Amino acid sequence: MTKEELYNRLEYTDHSREKRTNMAAVIISEPDLITPLLQIISKVNDPISCKASWILERVIRTDIQYIYPHLDNFTTLLKKVKLDSAVRPVAKICEILVITHYSKTLNNSKNFVTKVHLERIATACFDWLIGNHKVAAQAYSMTSLLLLGQTFDWIHPELKTILEQNYARGSAAYKARARMTLKKIGLPKQH
Repeated sequence: MTKEELYNRLEYTDHSREKRTNMAAVIISEPDLITPLLQIISKVNDPISCKASWILERVIRTDIQYIYPHLDNFTTLLKKVKLDSAVRPVAKICEILVITHYSKTLNNSKNFVTKVHLERIATACFDWLIGNHKVAAQAYSMTSLLLLGQTFDWIHPELKTILEQNYARGSAAYKARARMTLKKIGLPKQH
């Protein structure tokens, strides 16, 4: 399938679980399609980029191994993604990558995920956390940053400051995740 054919198929994909799962199965059956899928995601002003992000998330939820050969491209495009419908699945992919990387369960993550990849994820997560994004992307970012603080000692103090500054105007879901995150880094929120 060409990039154009993939783009056309994505146009007819909606957010229903069935259509996302079916489209993800197409990508899994032809893993070389991840490269053009990432190229479509990088068209950040195009609504189809959101659909491509949904599909990539579904693929990664099926098997994280599919993203490993593409980590340079994926982590480079993080700073460009801006539409909320694309930020949420991309932030979820970052969370999955980070959780897998820090997992005590044996996996291949450490063979593929570099410090540069982790730095790019951290930068993107902070951008999503302080930007005007929906709570799901911010919650995924909190989880990622909490774990990334094990590698980068500057993250937890920055995360604490941001969570405390944004706490008062956060939604109930934001406040709940912020309390949990602050408690885990040993800096409980007094509210």
